[in-house]
Amino acid sequence: MATAFLAEPKENKDKQVLVNEYEDLEFQMLRMQENMKEISRHYRILAIDQTKNEDWIILYTADDGESCRLMAHSCKEPFRGHWEFSIHASYYQDELHIDDIRGEADRGFGSVCMNHLKEYTSRQNIPFVTGRISARDWDHTDRLSYFYRKHGFNVVLDDKNKSGSIFFENN
Repeated sequence: MATAFLAEPKENKDKQVLVNEYEDLEFQMLRMQENMKEISRHYRILAIDQTKNEDWIILYTADDGESCRLMAHSCKEPFRGHWEFSIHASYYQDELHIDDIRGEADRGFGSVCMNHLKEYTSRQNIPFVTGRISARDWDHTDRLSYFYRKHGFNVVLDDKNKSGSIFFENN
């Protein structure tokens, strides 16, 4: 019995394309090793994951029990003490409240970070992740709404007052 992956047509890649992909991957692995040494000196490393563009990133956190930052750094760049993407949040009773998400859009960092944030809160037995959508974000609520819904959040928007809220319940 043939498996599905054998039945699918294979992508034919030029030899030079394969060499370039291999060299890029090798470079990212070397950079990953160097970056992990630097990051682990000051932060707790949570995971290594890939973005939608197949770029490797290191996920790490700073958590003092009152606030939490989940940060990401690409393995294509040297770590110089600063994240490339982060989710800033605060603890309130039985929830983690997202205060801000910072970083360049459409690189896939947000989805990877959100997945790890939900996993992180689940491991800590935090039942809810919440947040607000403020007036300063109102010019891109369609993108925010799509992002949060894609990650299982309930999103409520109040167009009249230019405000909104997000809510996720860990199962």
